Amino acid sequence: MGGVRRSSLRRAGALLAAAALSTTAFTPGPEEQAPAWDNGVATTPPLGWNSYDSFNWNVTEAQVKANADYMRDNLRQHGWQYVVVDWAWYYPGRGTGSPNQDANLQPRLRTDANGLLLPDTTRFPSAAGTNGFKPLADYIHTAGLKFGVHLMRGVPRQVVADNLPVPGTSCRANEIENNTTAAWLNLNWGLDMGNPCAQAYLDAQFRLLASWGVDYVKVDDIAAPTYRQAEVEGYKLAIQRSGRPMVLSLSPGPTSTANGAHVAANANMWRVVNDLWDNWSSLDALFERLHAWTPHRRPGAWPDPDMIPIGWLSQQGPVGSPRYSNLTPDEQRTLMTLWSITRSPLMWGGDLTQNRASELALMTNAAVLAVDQHSLNNRQLFAGTHTAWTADVPGSQDRYLALFNRGGGTATVSASLAELGIGSATAVDLWSGADLGTVSGTLSRSLPAHGSGLYRLTPRTTVPVPTAETFTARHSGKVADVYDASTADGGNVVQWAPNGQANQRWRVRDAGGGYSEVVNVGSGKCLDVYGGETATADGVRAVQWTCNGQANQRWRVEDVGGGHVRLVARHSGKCLDVSEAATTDGAQLVQWTCGSGANQQWRRQSA
Repeated sequence: MGGVRRSSLRRAGALLAAAALSTTAFTPGPEEQAPAWDNGVATTPPLGWNSYDSFNWNVTEAQVKANADYMRDNLRQHGWQYVVVDWAWYYPGRGTGSPNQDANLQPRLRTDANGLLLPDTTRFPSAAGTNGFKPLADYIHTAGLKFGVHLMRGVPRQVVADNLPVPGTSCRANEIENNTTAAWLNLNWGLDMGNPCAQAYLDAQFRLLASWGVDYVKVDDIAAPTYRQAEVEGYKLAIQRSGRPMVLSLSPGPTSTANGAHVAANANMWRVVNDLWDNWSSLDALFERLHAWTPHRRPGAWPDPDMIPIGWLSQQGPVGSPRYSNLTPDEQRTLMTLWSITRSPLMWGGDLTQNRASELALMTNAAVLAVDQHSLNNRQLFAGTHTAWTADVPGSQDRYLALFNRGGGTATVSASLAELGIGSATAVDLWSGADLGTVSGTLSRSLPAHGSGLYRLTPRTTVPVPTAETFTARHSGKVADVYDASTADGGNVVQWAPNGQANQRWRVRDAGGGYSEVVNVGSGKCLDVYGGETATADGVRAVQWTCNGQANQRWRVEDVGGGHVRLVARHSGKCLDVSEAATTDGAQLVQWTCGSGANQQWRRQSA
């Protein structure tokens, strides 16, 4: 479903679907495709290092230079280029707590006479006087790299309390703040962008950043928990007026997909989750998030799953004791595979100078990095315990294929080559470089728990891609639809007026024994009778669920004449039915004892 709906119909559908609504739902369609901001940067996903995961707010100039030296010597030739100093670089000294100010606005942040932020000279001695970050940026640029900084949204509270003049205007700072601040850091007030002087303050700060040679700015407390649309536009405009191209990165997440068109047109990258750390459950949750953002991924606009929590972490906080990543080697490879096949920014979190051979190998596999930097048409094939993504190889008929085993034990993961338009192909394992020979029909690999594989397939023969289909109810003329384009397990399957969108399209896959899986194109999940194989009663709702091979996801497609079929659930022997033969949008699909009613008859049509 998609487009504009009358609120009365939405409310009626919501009564049926409330249990299945997902915050990550998206409705793909041409109306979502806003052009990306073409500012000459981030035409491919940025590759770099950020100080936060290893140093919290305590990073020093010497540590930044050491990481830049490592990048220059080991990573630059592989495309890594950004060195980013994260939060509170203007907060004095060092410490283990959060860098907040007390009720008296102590300790004072370092600013110039105009209230513009300057680096703390305890940690960044070269910033003495009016130097700012220019000496450090020059050092990084000399290494052939680029320099970035973090900013909290808005204007420092101390600048407002001092009521300093806004540079280049007749305004004072207390006229431009909007009395909002971050829950986790109280240093700033947000900006009232309805006052032109608020933009003037941002313009002045960004002119200063440009004079230092800043290439990348991460703005915090702006994408979530509240999406600050006017301020996002203000930061974009400040960069445009600064005279220097800069990557604009928005934080934290999860950014709402409802703002997808806007954020893709006004920022280069934006967080799709809150802070990511080194545990499997947080990594696993990103599969759905990154799929949900597929309509908004394009050159210059990259959904960002956060810094990569691999390597030597948390030397001085912020989470846990100093350690090498708790992700297992297989989980680390899965992270890099997922980031690459989804063309995510690669912003390393661990201290580069503490890298072992294993971390360096993850960062320098040219074939894998090519997927992140240059692949096209990146898309999920199916999701669940076994998940697959694919992408096109520019300038060829080759395809990339990523297979993931998200389960807790070793398992064989398989993908149909026909889904890629391939009959047979030669296959290469991109992580190992091994030639896997010729594969036909299906690529199957045994993968460890939480493991993955990434492959390049060169077709020897091609076949038509299986046709996506719609299922149209005979009595109403409406189609089977995943409510609100949910990508979540349990998303309700309803009927809705046909509109051609992906949540109304299905692929029928042979499951053996005369039964098929019916897989939603939008989510990659299976048509399922809710409650499992024991749910055999009349009226049990139809939902989508991660494909798992159970009988409540197996359907016998029976011809009933007149160009119509019935879908009969294997576990119950009951038919897919529009509840109470309703004809309204949003009417729930259920299983019911098979009869002759038109509300159990469906026309299959190519979509």
